[in-house]
Amino acid sequence: MMTRSPQGRTNRLTRPSIAVAAAVAVTAGVVAAAPDAKTAEPTPKLSLIAASTSVTLDSWKDDPGVYLDLGTYLTSENGAFELKVTRKSYKDPVVATQVLRNGKKTTTKALPAGLVKDFSGLPGFAQVSVTDAAGKTVLKQTEAFCPNNASGRIRPDAPANSKYPQSCPVNPFTLGSVWGVENGWASNTYAGYYAKPVQLAAGTYTAKISVTKKYRDLFGIANKPQTVKVTVRERSWEEEGSGSAAPRSAKSAAGTQGHTGHTGHGGHEGHQQAADAPAASAHAAHGAPARPEAPAARTTGAAPTFNVGHGPYPPAPPALPWALKKESLQRQAFSAAKVGDRPGQTDGSRQAPAAEPNAKRPTGKATVPDVPKPDLRSLPAYGITVSDGYEDVPGKDYLAFSANVWNAGPAKLVVDGFRSPGKELMDAYQYFYDAKGKQVGYTPTGTMEWDPRPGHEHWHFTDFASYRLLKADKKESVRSGKEAFCLANTDAVDYTVKNANWHPDNTDLSTACGQENSISVREVLDVGSGDTYTQDLPGQSFDITGLPNGTYYIQVLANPENRLKETNHKNNSALRKVVLGGKKGARTVKVPAHDLVNAN
Repeated sequence: MMTRSPQGRTNRLTRPSIAVAAAVAVTAGVVAAAPDAKTAEPTPKLSLIAASTSVTLDSWKDDPGVYLDLGTYLTSENGAFELKVTRKSYKDPVVATQVLRNGKKTTTKALPAGLVKDFSGLPGFAQVSVTDAAGKTVLKQTEAFCPNNASGRIRPDAPANSKYPQSCPVNPFTLGSVWGVENGWASNTYAGYYAKPVQLAAGTYTAKISVTKKYRDLFGIANKPQTVKVTVRERSWEEEGSGSAAPRSAKSAAGTQGHTGHTGHGGHEGHQQAADAPAASAHAAHGAPARPEAPAARTTGAAPTFNVGHGPYPPAPPALPWALKKESLQRQAFSAAKVGDRPGQTDGSRQAPAAEPNAKRPTGKATVPDVPKPDLRSLPAYGITVSDGYEDVPGKDYLAFSANVWNAGPAKLVVDGFRSPGKELMDAYQYFYDAKGKQVGYTPTGTMEWDPRPGHEHWHFTDFASYRLLKADKKESVRSGKEAFCLANTDAVDYTVKNANWHPDNTDLSTACGQENSISVREVLDVGSGDTYTQDLPGQSFDITGLPNGTYYIQVLANPENRLKETNHKNNSALRKVVLGGKKGARTVKVPAHDLVNAN
């Protein structure tokens, strides 16, 4: 039996489950033996398997709902299953193409128009039906499938690592993505943090999982449904007592997760120790009884996010409502985070290590060589909401939003900061590299400053982006006070551009942005990735208290002072139309669709 507690809703095949999955595949004849390289067909063979014949799922009294991680996986043999998902512009629909590789030969197959609507996965891929002990159907639904769900090998001679990204992007202004299941690997069909809980009373059930007909026909998947026995057990947070075996409370966990690595940082080493520890011991230090984490809704941008101020790379892990989070910030200091990828958890919320800065600040003459450079571009603002000034500035109205600046390549943006003893600011330098990755030049590019505010507490690179609220005539009206922030690869904006890195480092602030006593820091914006920053606090968001109702534009402007060297400075601005209404203290905002993107 495979038991999955809420903390164990992971998405990666652990070693025991890999063995079980392989055994199930072999005994059922689902997965064929490894094909000979010379005779292998170029079209991958896809199969649905179950890692176990039974699972135990928890339903918590104070947070009811069951997450249907049934342990089913899609396997790929005879080659990798790869999809390229793109749109030419926001005026064009999202299209998907299957990429078929046979040695050095690569062919493509266009998938039906309208099959995918966004970049979060294949909609309606899996059909799930659940019957109770009496044989009555109590649940029937379809679920989307992200091929980039974290996965594991199903045979020992499969590639040691998957080349595909670890999650499907959810930024509404994503431009391109690559999805895939590596050859000889299996990817969990469970939607993870995308999923919603279902209501099932304690008891025993039978779940039947199958791939829907349109995908069976499209990809040649055999119609072999998997049956899994499900035991739902009801648990109570109060009844758990103070034992460490249960997952930590949603309150303590969300508070900690919501401020990953910020308050004092607590040291990345401490984080890594917790990440490597078993789930029970990793949470024992919290000393509080626990209940399960409900996966958060897809991040809208201005809502609470995994990295405070930044939008997360995938949907955010559980987070407190902002009002509670802010109260918690004022009342307590958060310990070092106990989250991120570890064995059995790769939902995309990984804590990727930061790149090390050069040992010393550069010397000699600054040069800007003729080598590939980054191309910084802005996405239209999203996650747009109206908020008050909280207790800090009562009686005010603010327009909160999320902004993203991304790198279209073909070279990554690398900025090192070096601190002179006794100085508050770091001197920042941009570095340049040749085609072989050798550093061939550098240029001074401003400064980095320490941001001491709760929820930040890291080094910000100044003048990276600016934000303005423009009147209907597109002349400046209100300028955001936020002009600098730490660079982190929080969003996969377009992984189809040249030199896109599908596995970027420094995907989170706790590793990328340094500590207060740092003598140097390296911040990188990799090719294909962007950095989302949420402007939701007074001083960052726009003060609209005295502005008349009407039409405005939020402008996101990358590299406003042109201090950074890039290939093109003409695509650094993006506008998003908003319409303000309401009265003071109860202002409203309407956000029209941006071409085909209808997301606020």
